[in-house]
Amino acid sequence: MRATLRARQLANALNLSTAGGLLLAALSRTPVERGPDGLLLGTGYRPPLPLAGAFTVGNVIFYRADRAFIDSRPELLGHEAGHATQYAWCLGLPFLPLYAACAAYSWWRTGDPGSRNFFERNAGLAAGGYRELPTLVRRPAPRNFLRTVTLSKAAGTTRPKERPHS
Repeated sequence: MRATLRARQLANALNLSTAGGLLLAALSRTPVERGPDGLLLGTGYRPPLPLAGAFTVGNVIFYRADRAFIDSRPELLGHEAGHATQYAWCLGLPFLPLYAACAAYSWWRTGDPGSRNFFERNAGLAAGGYRELPTLVRRPAPRNFLRTVTLSKAAGTTRPKERPHS
């Protein structure tokens, strides 16, 4: 195994994200076997969440399918291996809220959680089964509202107030 892959394996062991993946596998009764490049492959994952057909926690890659499916799609394995590397770079479980924030941004921009998600783009959109979608046109209502309020306040403060005559 290459030194970079061994470093990823060690980093994800030390940051406890692989331990979290193994705990999830145990709780969900997902069998785990050794895979290539220091990865662990969980097959037959059954819980309804997350909705994805494959996802990664540390160096543990979960699939809803069997090993034959994994072996027939090396590009998907490479995509998920990219997420294992991202766990190492994010120092483990902080990957999860960072990923969620990127997924929310992508969903807001395109209506899809993966298309503009930094982590999915970095791991390879097409390899992960994602499509590059155009960004949605969002109405600038909040900006226009703030501009209107700001301008009306500015207009009101530039005029001298009239004093009643006594």
